[in-house]
Amino acid sequence: MDAVPSLYQWVGGIAALERLTALFYRKVALDPELGPVFATMSPEHPAHVAAFLAEVLGGPPLYSERHGGHPEMIRHHLGKHLTERLRRRWINLLLDSYAELEMPADPEFASALVSYLEWGSRMAVLNSVDGANPGLHDPMPKWGWGEVKGPYRPGQE
Repeated sequence: MDAVPSLYQWVGGIAALERLTALFYRKVALDPELGPVFATMSPEHPAHVAAFLAEVLGGPPLYSERHGGHPEMIRHHLGKHLTERLRRRWINLLLDSYAELEMPADPEFASALVSYLEWGSRMAVLNSVDGANPGLHDPMPKWGWGEVKGPYRPGQE
C-alpha cells in the first residue's frame, strides 16, 4: 500500500496554498461584510495565512519559524469581536476560492479541510470576544485525515 500523503502534500504544497489565500483575500477585500474587518491587513497577510495553513495541514513549520507560531495567530484575533455571521462568510468565501481554483475535490480531503476551517474559525470567534481566555501556550494545531479528540473544553488538552 502506498504511504498516505499529508493534507499539505495532497493540496499541492505551499504554492497551492499561496494561490488560494491570494485569491481569497482579493475576494475578502471586496466583500462588504469582511472587507472592513481586514481593511488594515498587510500585503503579506495572504502569504502568512498560507504558511499557517501549510503548517496545520502537515507541512513545514513556516509560520512558527517566521511569524511566531500559534500564539501569534491567536493574538491577531483578540478583541476583533468576530461574529458567527462573519465566520460563516469567511468560510464560504474561502471555499468558493478553493472551488474556483479547482483544487482537490475528493470527499476525504474536503472533509478534512472543512473540519479544520470550522474548528479554526470557531476558535477565532471565541478568542475575539472581550474577556477571552485563549490558549496562548497551546501548540500549533496539526490536522490529518479525520481524527477528533473529543468535545472542546476550554483550558483542557
